[in-house]
Amino acid sequence: MDSVQINVEKITGSGEAKDVICSIVNKLGADTLVMRSHGYGFFKRALLGSVSDYCAKHVKCLVVIVKHTDDK
Repeated sequence: MDSVQINVEKITGSGEAKDVICSIVNKLGADTLVMRSHGYGFFKRALLGSVSDYCAKHVKCLVVIVKHTDDK
């Protein structure tokens, strides 16, 4: 099996989260963006918007959204 090289970077920024994330991901030329969903319901997501949904539509790479699960 071929070995896979994975580079992980932690970058901080300021501003609207969705804009900062998309800008940095596109600037880096990332292959994949992995995000966690908050698990908001329909109404809360409609009021607050969804950063992961926005990023999935505005970055130029593969997006993996990890579904929120209860910690119980």
